[in-house]
Order: sequence, then C-alpha cells, then structure tokens
Amino acid sequence: MTAVSPAADICAAVGALAAARSVTVLCHIQPDADTIGSGLALALVLHRRGVPVCVSFAEPAELPEAMRSLPGIEFLVPAADVPREVDLLVTVDCGSAGRLGALADRLPGAGTVLVLDHHVSNTRFGTLNVIDVGADSTTSLVAGILREWGEPIDRDVAHCLYAGLVTDTGCFRWGGPASHRLADELLSTGIDGRGITRALMDTHPFAWLAMLSRVLGSARLAPQAAHGSGLVYTFVHRADRADLGSEEVESVIDIIRTTGEAAVAAVFKEARAVAGLWSVSLRSRDSAVGADDGVDVARVAAGLGGGGHRFAAGYTTRGTEDELIAALLAGLERD
Repeated sequence: MTAVSPAADICAAVGALAAARSVTVLCHIQPDADTIGSGLALALVLHRRGVPVCVSFAEPAELPEAMRSLPGIEFLVPAADVPREVDLLVTVDCGSAGRLGALADRLPGAGTVLVLDHHVSNTRFGTLNVIDVGADSTTSLVAGILREWGEPIDRDVAHCLYAGLVTDTGCFRWGGPASHRLADELLSTGIDGRGITRALMDTHPFAWLAMLSRVLGSARLAPQAAHGSGLVYTFVHRADRADLGSEEVESVIDIIRTTGEAAVAAVFKEARAVAGLWSVSLRSRDSAVGADDGVDVARVAAGLGGGGHRFAAGYTTRGTEDELIAALLAGLERD
C-alpha cells in the first residue's frame, strides 16, 4: 500500500492510467453525481485513447433518473458484467472497500487498484491511493489528473465533471476558490450549467412532496446536543420511500440542515429491502460567518463505523429509533 501526498501521487496515477491495457472504474453504492461523474469522465477519456473500459456500481440495480443524461452512460454495465480480472481497477469517491458493496470482490483480480477520493476518512485500500482531502469533489481531483496527463477536457468530459462539482459543493455554497475556478473552466466548454444543475438538484417527482410532508413533519430538535450546538434529526422509513429513488431520499438532509437552532443535522434512512438497517447522513455548519467552530461529523461518523468530511459524513447501523438516537447523541458528546 502506498500513501503519499496527492501532488506526488497524481503523477503515478497518470502513469498507471496511461499504461493500462484494460480498465474497470467502480463507483460507490447508492451513487451520487460525484462518483458517477468521475467514473464517466475517466471512461470517456480512456475510450478516446482506445483503451477498453467499463464503469459500474453494485446497488441499486439502475442509475438514478437524474444522472441518466450524463455523457458516457454507454460505458455503464450491470454489476454482474464487471470483469473479474482487469489490468487497472479505479475506484472513484469511495472512502473504503466497503463502499463498493458486492463489487469489492473485484479488487483481488486487478493488476493495480487506483483509489481516487477526497474523503479524509479514506482507508487507503488501493495499490496506489490519490486522496486529496482539500478537493471539494472527486471530480475536481479527476480534473487535475487530466490536466497533468495532458488530456483535453472537452464538452462531454466537462459535463460529467461539472455534475460532481455542483452537487458536492451544494451549488457552490460550500465550495472554495478552486471550485469556482474549475467551474469557470468547465463552463467555458459550452456546457449548460443551469440545465445540469436543474436536472440534478431541482427536479423531483410529485410523490417527493408527500414524502417530505411526512418526514419533515416528524423532525425533532435536541437543542442541548453536541455540547449545546443543537441537533435536528428525522427518520425516513421504508414506507416513506415507496417508489421514490435514492436521490429523493438523499435530498432530505439538505432541507433539515437549514434549521437555525441546530448546528448538526441527521437523517436516518431505513433500507428499502432490510427492516431495521439504517444509513445515516450527518451535516454540520459553523455558528457564524467567519467562525471555524463546526462539529467534525467525520470523527463522529468514524466512531460509529462510518466516515466522510468534517461537515458532511455518514454511517450505517442497526437498531430501534431510540437506540439510534442515543448512539448518535453519545457520539456527539464524545467529539
């Protein structure tokens, strides 16, 4: 295992990509636009160079509707069709092998495993690990690799990169200067930034409204949690999900995090197929403009078996609602 600085690693990553005779790119389970955008951008470039490439994720069975207009979708293959042996296997936006789900079994069959990620909690499970915790998205890291490689970022590649950038920065609400510079570079290729953002973040089926009504109506506030910073939380039960896609469920955290009385927000999402299995999204914020006092929810999540970033993290757990809340409150007190 290697674990050196991103600046040094990028050159090694370019070397591995340039030398590869066949490539598999794996995205994380319950994929978002950052993992899919990173995967498809790499696939477009590798295909352009004549390298056989496929992209996949373990679950759900189909890509969320909002991402089906991304260029390079033709390189996506079902999990069952992912080769068991490949020259180079690249994982994108995966903090651990567990985030690959059932496709983690493809790791042993790869000549080289290249991990591209920006999560501080990354376990560095690859042969070569490029982990840039300063990047606002994994697509930002991929853009840097393409620049170092000398591969042009054309309109289709830019579309994929912008998709991950705009979603992981919350429409640039928490993106730094580098993200704004990258956005300018990508938009200069002629992509429809407004259209991409609308499709990914502002388009939901009508049934989403009914789900929000139920879920937001049951939200609770714990003002003394997190040493007095406050916690707001809610639960999305299997029955609430109905036929909604994962992107609709994931959107709940971005609404309850706006609660002014709480610096930490949590959404407990029950698995569609397994009763009592919950994935938990955590978000935090600073108390005021210019402050640097936000709760490090990555540490909290790590203590509960997960990981992520300082202001955005998550974990998977089992238990009753009371048990889940008690565990989270205890984790916030330990931080």
